[in-house]
Amino acid sequence: MAATTVTRFAPSPTGRLHLGHAHSALLGWRIARESGGRFLLRIEDIDPVRCRPDFTAGILEDLAWLGLDWDGPVRVQSAHLPEYGATLARLSGMGLLYPCFCTRADIAREVAAIGHAPHGPDGLLYPGTCRRLGAAERAARIAAGEPYALRLHMAAALRRVARPLAFLELGLEGGPRRLRCDPARFGDVVLARKDIPASYHLCVTQDDALQGVTLVTRAEDLRPATDLHRLLQALLGWPAPRYRHHPLLTGPDGKRLSKRDNAPTLAALREAGHSPAAVRAMAEGAAPG
Repeated sequence: MAATTVTRFAPSPTGRLHLGHAHSALLGWRIARESGGRFLLRIEDIDPVRCRPDFTAGILEDLAWLGLDWDGPVRVQSAHLPEYGATLARLSGMGLLYPCFCTRADIAREVAAIGHAPHGPDGLLYPGTCRRLGAAERAARIAAGEPYALRLHMAAALRRVARPLAFLELGLEGGPRRLRCDPARFGDVVLARKDIPASYHLCVTQDDALQGVTLVTRAEDLRPATDLHRLLQALLGWPAPRYRHHPLLTGPDGKRLSKRDNAPTLAALREAGHSPAAVRAMAEGAAPG
């Protein structure tokens, strides 16, 4: 018997939903409903500074207005911090994490001294300064209350996996294809820091495994992150879902729709008199009815 398809929509409550969000939510919802599967809703509110409860309430309101329903309770990441902490402890016990005391300014100076600035998918690559600290110095600085982040020792992690990683991508012209992963391009990525107790990369991968997600539908700008997520899955013994990365929705000016650029929100479209059907058509790239 074929496995049930489980998709999810996982917005961060840092603003109201716009058409790009609706496009992503509708894709996962339709796949689940048309296959007789399950569609989950997750609120990724791990950032206590940018995330707000009123935006969470707005997300639920907007999805209900669009006519999207979901299966089971909404998973709210901020209610599960101990679970992410336990996973960080597992990785630490495997010798794959180290404390990093560097500020952004420290990193910039180190990179300038090296003479070049290599970048990865998340920006400037960390030069490994704190990876070279001894255990006694690390312990003393932590005991002194010095703030630090937890970084993944990428080289050690790759040695532990010791096999090529790949994922099945469904969103490609010509049909599904297995894509090779290159997590090393992220360098020693941060998995936790003082203000955010677990990173997006850790939380999203853990939640997909815990919730039994079998197909991850999300925007194509997150495809590079899949390389790192496959590494975490391999390290922690989590199953690998299939992926479908969809094109970004753009506005009349050709720029991607984003909160940063004040894309029209679903709430604003609703207040302007658009019907749910019209907004769904806009989100799916059709002319509004």
